[in-house]
Amino acid sequence: MSSPKVDVAIKNCCGSVGEGPHWDDATKSLLYVDIKYMDVHRWNSVTGQDSKVHLKDTVSLVVPRRAGGYVVGLGRRLSLLEWETGTATTIVEVEQNTGNRFNDGKCDARGRLWAGTMGFEMGVGRFEPEAGSLYSLDASRDIKRHASKFHISNGLAWSNDNRTMFFIDSVPRKVYAYDFDLDKGEISKQRVVVDFDNSQTGIPVGFPDGMTIDQEGKLWVAVYNAGGVFKFDPETGKNLQKVDIPAKQTTSVCWGGKNLDELYVTCARVDMSEEEIQRTQPLAGSIFKVTGLGAKGRSAYMYEG
Repeated sequence: MSSPKVDVAIKNCCGSVGEGPHWDDATKSLLYVDIKYMDVHRWNSVTGQDSKVHLKDTVSLVVPRRAGGYVVGLGRRLSLLEWETGTATTIVEVEQNTGNRFNDGKCDARGRLWAGTMGFEMGVGRFEPEAGSLYSLDASRDIKRHASKFHISNGLAWSNDNRTMFFIDSVPRKVYAYDFDLDKGEISKQRVVVDFDNSQTGIPVGFPDGMTIDQEGKLWVAVYNAGGVFKFDPETGKNLQKVDIPAKQTTSVCWGGKNLDELYVTCARVDMSEEEIQRTQPLAGSIFKVTGLGAKGRSAYMYEG
């Protein structure tokens, strides 16, 4: 097994919850969001410049759009973002008259955006139960709800043959798999492939959050409050490796870099006093780059609508 190296790529760039990393091959940039600060970031890996656009609601995901600009999760809305002007135009709003919001989201190989929702926060780390649903937004901008009763909709990934979709619900600490019909954009036959309450995982604390997949079909899951990214075999559910991250609130991961062999990791800095952060979590809210993993990913898809 390779010995990974963990570096700070962007120090203390997020004031709340850093999330939704997406590597943009075309610009060699890392896109990510700062959910409660309502910011979308774009970090140029060549120049090192980190620029951002401030919006008017929680922003949970950002994906490039084929026709230009980006699609973002903005509160309960999926919106088109024009970077230069900072203008966000609503495509669709779901679950109106609730305190729900979109959370994680990614595009499949046909350029559909898949994104899940979650309930409102009732207290520190406490969210309205079973209030979330999983949606897809196709290139015609038609939205479809596929499944419901999730606690915190989170990480998404697809197998290399596009016949399986993986999806995380954080609170029951489970990674689900679905049979995936790429042509129709439909899912079926939900089953659990990684159960964090199962002794095979060896992870007694933390909640599975964002996720990516490598070219060998192994899942890499950021585990919130566990200070790490874990590699799983979805065939057996076994925990194969842990990459320690020097910030306990690890939130999400994506592959990036010229060869897509660098793992970028986002994290949060919430529910801690500034004194606690300075004393025990000085790198909270940073973006980390992990190299030397002996694995690589695939290019992320953009939204075709």
